[in-house]
Amino acid sequence: SLQNPHSPESNFKQNAHVGVCDCAFSMSNIYESAEATLGFISSPCLTKVELRVACRGISDRDALSKPDPCVVLKMQSHGQWFEVDRTEVIRSSSGPVFSKIFLVDYYFEEVQRLRFELHDISSGNNGLRDADFLGAMECTLGQIVSQRKLTKALLKQGNTAGKSSITVTAEELSGNDDYVELSFSARKLDDKDFFSKSDPFLEIFRINDDGTESLVHRTETVMNNLSPVWKSFKVSLNTLCSGDHDRELKCTVWDWDSNGKHDFIGEFHTTFKEMRVEQEGKQIQWECINPKYQMKKKNYRNSGVVILNHCKIIKMYSFLDYIMGGCQIQFTVAIDFTASNGDPRNSCSLHYIHPYQPNEYLKALVAVGEICQDYDSDKMFPAFGFGALIPPDFKVSHDFAVNFDEDNPECAGIQGVVEAYQNCLPKIQLYGPTNIAPIIQKVASSASEEMHTKEAMEYFILLILTDGVITDMADTREAIVHASHLPMSVIIVGVGNADFTDMQILDGDDGILRSPKGEPVLRDIVQFVPFKDFKHASPAALAKSVLAEVPNQVVDYYNAKGIKPKCMSDYESTRTFSP
Repeated sequence: SLQNPHSPESNFKQNAHVGVCDCAFSMSNIYESAEATLGFISSPCLTKVELRVACRGISDRDALSKPDPCVVLKMQSHGQWFEVDRTEVIRSSSGPVFSKIFLVDYYFEEVQRLRFELHDISSGNNGLRDADFLGAMECTLGQIVSQRKLTKALLKQGNTAGKSSITVTAEELSGNDDYVELSFSARKLDDKDFFSKSDPFLEIFRINDDGTESLVHRTETVMNNLSPVWKSFKVSLNTLCSGDHDRELKCTVWDWDSNGKHDFIGEFHTTFKEMRVEQEGKQIQWECINPKYQMKKKNYRNSGVVILNHCKIIKMYSFLDYIMGGCQIQFTVAIDFTASNGDPRNSCSLHYIHPYQPNEYLKALVAVGEICQDYDSDKMFPAFGFGALIPPDFKVSHDFAVNFDEDNPECAGIQGVVEAYQNCLPKIQLYGPTNIAPIIQKVASSASEEMHTKEAMEYFILLILTDGVITDMADTREAIVHASHLPMSVIIVGVGNADFTDMQILDGDDGILRSPKGEPVLRDIVQFVPFKDFKHASPAALAKSVLAEVPNQVVDYYNAKGIKPKCMSDYESTRTFSP
């Protein structure tokens, strides 16, 4: 038979061993390479690095107004650029210093390619769809880390350099990951506006050993108010004072102006040690001083008073703290059995069971399942199917047990899921539509029972394998927003060659996923990965890309809820605990 050179089968044929061999052989190959990647979650070379970004000389796209810049950080994985994070948008600025700090994992053993893209965001809309691209800079994380401060020209389309440049500063995080929550207000600030009151915002800078300043945080602007109360914010102790409680901090209050030329109100200097006094219930305040007025005016007292209302140290725990404290990862698989996959008896079908080679569904399942299996003590995995007509009455179902035992959908180990999948294929009829909200809701109901225990015992991961864009996008968005409040994450792997552009919406990276009613997700819990990007890469690479966000999602969930790891006592004693 003539074969499409790009079809999965031809791929399998090239890889299949000549002579008789069985599927188990190639499965064990996948198992081995997946096991080889297990080290990545607890890689000894891993350090966390903070990146700060500033730009200079950004040209105006129109002569009348200054640009509203935003920097998007992308990382390369297998030739594709994926968005990692983005800065805030700074209005009317041609030399922005962004207050957002990028936190990236630095793997010493890998070349990590980064791309910083500068966009001019049209006002009223913070998305990139209508934004103007102003330039980009590519480098490796290693270059930034080794130079500590890297300044390069921003290249426009066609790689031409303009006048604008970007500076990225790197700082390695020390062992202490604790955060501090601070909230400030002010009283009787100087009025800088003729027709209304000042619009104050506060900036906090850390003074470095070499005398330079690093922006730690910039508050929001409170309009028309000389006694503003700013929103509380969290910042790592590392960012605030490099872990040194006596390090000098400079705080500046400005009156915001829409043209970007903000008026200076006053400043004061302090240390974190001084701020910590607030924890003992003593309110501290600083006089906000404008040195020019102090020199000129005889009876000048101050330009207002800034008050620290709240200072709280938040102990941050790591992924390993939770796992070692007994938290189990509960892994559930959902497989797409819609008709678009093709008849499983036909060798062109994505569900074709090849005698020598696992199909894409099996490859993705094994690569990801192998890693999750290590964090699950009972190694029993519920497996569901959706989009098929199922026996006995052949009605369509979007959440049937692949082993047809609705009371106990669990399979023994990943191998058990593989066998249940292969046994179920001949018994069902592929149908449609592609609805995934029911299966997300099913796992969410287990996760919400766990949530009420208020302990870090079980975290749920739902792996959805699908060949196409889903048909119940509105219900799915609703289900994901609901699930973002629960101890669960959703990983979607797109199998086959469909156009998955619409699926990227669910992976909240490019803006924030919202329910149809407009409610935003509490945290980003969806990771979408097209399998075709990894077709020629090792299963380890797929697993790594798919699971990269999970440790942080687990940590974010429990830390935000203030849930400590269980049975820390034996483990805690091995760590140095800073006050």
